Amino acid sequence: MKLLRVGPAGAERPALLDEDGTTLRDLSGLVADIDGGLLADPDALARVRDAAAGGVLPALDAAGLRIGPPVARIGKVVCIGLNYHDHASETGAEPPAEPVVFFKAADTVVGPYDTVLVPRRSRKTDWEAELAVVIGRTARYLADSEDPLSYVAGYAVSHDVSEREFQLERGGTWDKGKNCETFNPLGPWLVTADEVPDPQALSLRLWVNGRLRQDGSTADQIFPVADVVRYVSQFMTLYPGDVVNTGTPAGVALGQPEPKPFLRAGDVVELEIEGLGRQRQEFKDA
Repeated sequence: MKLLRVGPAGAERPALLDEDGTTLRDLSGLVADIDGGLLADPDALARVRDAAAGGVLPALDAAGLRIGPPVARIGKVVCIGLNYHDHASETGAEPPAEPVVFFKAADTVVGPYDTVLVPRRSRKTDWEAELAVVIGRTARYLADSEDPLSYVAGYAVSHDVSEREFQLERGGTWDKGKNCETFNPLGPWLVTADEVPDPQALSLRLWVNGRLRQDGSTADQIFPVADVVRYVSQFMTLYPGDVVNTGTPAGVALGQPEPKPFLRAGDVVELEIEGLGRQRQEFKDA
């Protein structure tokens, strides 16, 4: 299933994209929202599947309808840095021996077509197309014998927007360059895990003002999705509705020759992941 949330920011309602890929169906009469509670409830998800298959869900008029983040009330956004061989190489970093883990605040998450704000005094705002993993079962100290992918509710397109000067040149950890407002567009859909048989076989692409900048594959990840989920669960509990951004492939502005083409107001970024949908954001000054 492709689950999404539509409507004004803060007042989204749950919806589903039909198998035809064009018709939106209203889920608000069946579930309260697309959140951790729903994702952890197999019976509720089964009712959604049955209603979708039975053709009983009312259609929504998509004209002018905003698409919000596909998951509500996200507890935490866990991010994995330097997780592609080619991205580590382009930035001159050694591939890490263990996953690099940092956080984004949940309030950085916006819809896939919402405006992204270039922070005040920013000189190095950058793009990063990423595969997001959405947790569906509580994952705590997962053992080697357990299948981490069975704890995944689904996958989505994530844009891990970053301010590189704040991140790398202003001291401390990466948090200052990762947590600016609007810095994590998510969606358009949450694609349930049954529709993604192999998360290590997905292409990722990103364009800036129509120019292809990133063209990679999750096959190049240093730490595959299953390993990331198991690893993170050793250090923190992952709850239903939590999001894990799994890193970006080569092609970011930071890895380009001088003058590096960092983002400015007026730039348009588009990104997509195979089978998971496409985003588009216009950048404006904060």
